[in-house]
Amino acid sequence: MQIQKLLIANRGEISQRIIRSAREMGIRTVAIYSEADRKAPFVRLADEAICIGPPPSNQSYLQMDRIIQVALDLQVDAIHPGYGFLSENASFAQKVADAGIIFVGPSPKAIATMGDKLKAKQAVSRYDIPLVPGTEESISDINKAKEIALEIGYPILIKASAGGGGKGMRIVENGDDFEEQMKRAVSEAQSAFGDPSVFIEKYISSPKHIEIQILGDQHGHIVHLFERECSIQRRHQKVVEEAPSGTLTQEVRQKMGEAAIKVAKACDYYGAGTVEFIVDEAMNFYFLEMNTRLQVEHPVTELITGKDLVREQLLIAEGKPLSFTQADLRIQGHAIEIRVYAEDPENNFLPDTGILKRYRPPMGPGIRVDDGFEEGMEIPVFYDPMISKLIVHDESREKAIRRMIRAIGEYQITGVKNTLSFCKFVMGHPEFRSAAFTTKFVDNYFLHENLEPDFTPVEKKAMAAFVGTWIADNQQNGPAPGSNTEERNRSPWKNRITHG
Repeated sequence: MQIQKLLIANRGEISQRIIRSAREMGIRTVAIYSEADRKAPFVRLADEAICIGPPPSNQSYLQMDRIIQVALDLQVDAIHPGYGFLSENASFAQKVADAGIIFVGPSPKAIATMGDKLKAKQAVSRYDIPLVPGTEESISDINKAKEIALEIGYPILIKASAGGGGKGMRIVENGDDFEEQMKRAVSEAQSAFGDPSVFIEKYISSPKHIEIQILGDQHGHIVHLFERECSIQRRHQKVVEEAPSGTLTQEVRQKMGEAAIKVAKACDYYGAGTVEFIVDEAMNFYFLEMNTRLQVEHPVTELITGKDLVREQLLIAEGKPLSFTQADLRIQGHAIEIRVYAEDPENNFLPDTGILKRYRPPMGPGIRVDDGFEEGMEIPVFYDPMISKLIVHDESREKAIRRMIRAIGEYQITGVKNTLSFCKFVMGHPEFRSAAFTTKFVDNYFLHENLEPDFTPVEKKAMAAFVGTWIADNQQNGPAPGSNTEERNRSPWKNRITHG
């Protein structure tokens, strides 16, 4: 069936992203929005837009029956869930199918299997895929859990079976802390996911987090579109992603790609999906989980492969076979993405809210900005604080890093704290430049004192004029009695104006 009309059950930049690909395919689009998003660009971009409810997501973007009723009323052919919200909700996928509407994503069964980490491990264990040592089922008996932890060997990781985003996850360094951390993990799992089930894994202390993008059609054809390096994280959530990895050999890349395809086959997968692995210092890799949706960081894969993943999702949903094979895919250059969050990196990355008083994204060759905001808009408190994704592409990793530094320097955001200064710090750090970094990068290297002051162009001009006048006065009159010339030469303002 050819999709004529598509409803996007999401908001912000991903809603805009989907609308644009659909429009190029001649598909009409319907946006749903909450009262907080009434003036958002994605609402204007769609052919039709319907207010779905009040700002809180549980009263709007998570209202399954309301969304499906809107789709039926507007005679929509398909629903694309984007990422987050209902994108990995098997119940929603089933409700959409039962209503006679195409769900742009995998089957409800595949979502349910891979959405439960224990079920996922059991499914892939039949395919000779490396797994981190740990329990194969949930465990609630603390004494038994202690025994298993001793057998595996500390440090261990207690994880929520239905978890994600670092919730319901606890690292335990020794047996003395086990009972308390187990109780906390169970409590967090129940609170966040409504499911207290937890399991235990060996904790690999400084791994790389590398994921493989896969695509599968409804005719049994599955390909991988190489890897993404996602090890720069805070609170177990990604901030910087790149493709390809700066450290994988072609041999390891091929093995990981083949393993990812096996994972997809383990649940009869179709659509776009991501298989996540952790990789140790010896380049041994272990299956972590599968995300049964489009990833936030999908643009870096698009840039190195030339494939529009949203377009491919829609074609697969229509029942069309993949138009290319694994042999047709090549890595073209290098891409890096940073997530620009309304967060304060000087205060443990706490979310910030406010008005975007000035918002000017960078432009130029090899630069892509996926955003959902405009100057003058408010960053709402109800949703993820991501302002945009800044993505660059160039022919080599080093050139891509230089391009990213240039783009960050041109990005103008005032009114809210943001992560641009942190991302610039990452780009310039020797550990990142060498590609040797792990998920411990923030813990090991980041000190907010190392961030450069972030001034607007107007502020820079004003300070430059002030410093120029100050220098001229001092050259004419000489240094003031008791002044410290060396201290003045180390002024961060002077350095910023000279080099910024």
